[in-house]
Amino acid sequence: MKLQTLDKSNQPDNDKFIFCLEAVPDVDTAVTTEVLKNLEKLAVEQGIASIYKTCDTIEGLEESLNALRYDDHDFKDYEVIYLVMEGEGNNICLNDYFYSLEEIAELFEGKLTGKILHFANTKILNLSEEEAQYFIDVTGARAISGYGTPFNRLSSTNLDRMFFSLCQEQDNVIQIVEELHQKHYALCKLLDFRLYY
Repeated sequence: MKLQTLDKSNQPDNDKFIFCLEAVPDVDTAVTTEVLKNLEKLAVEQGIASIYKTCDTIEGLEESLNALRYDDHDFKDYEVIYLVMEGEGNNICLNDYFYSLEEIAELFEGKLTGKILHFANTKILNLSEEEAQYFIDVTGARAISGYGTPFNRLSSTNLDRMFFSLCQEQDNVIQIVEELHQKHYALCKLLDFRLYY
């Protein structure tokens, strides 16, 4: 499990951060991914700090989020938990194993209070109202967001960055989504941006 904190030394004092957890084939192989490059760009251009980690198992995912909760005294300042992993609908895929969001919710029962869980379009997010409500009720998350259009040579990273920027400026998730659609309507439609709250 690799941890990388993106440099905050020349940035304005923002009170909200992003925690990114990216699924990789092997955490022991160091690779600079497109996601990491985009988070670095977000830090330099917009002053939004983040912590980036990789995982290759469900235990790694759980360990990373627990370490963030218990070892990082600024956990309350992480508004967005950004998950970059494959999967479809109501599941994620780690190392060829599928886990439902219900299983993930039970792992993090009461541990995501007030957070927005955002999925990159490496995973299609397609939840029923009941599935979304169950996840939010069990984890305490404020919202779950992602995309209905799968990654097909068009990565969501640019729209992700815009979404994270709006999360810095707004607290109301409905206003965040409305503003995102106003400013980037074509991209929101193309990627089928979704938010469950």
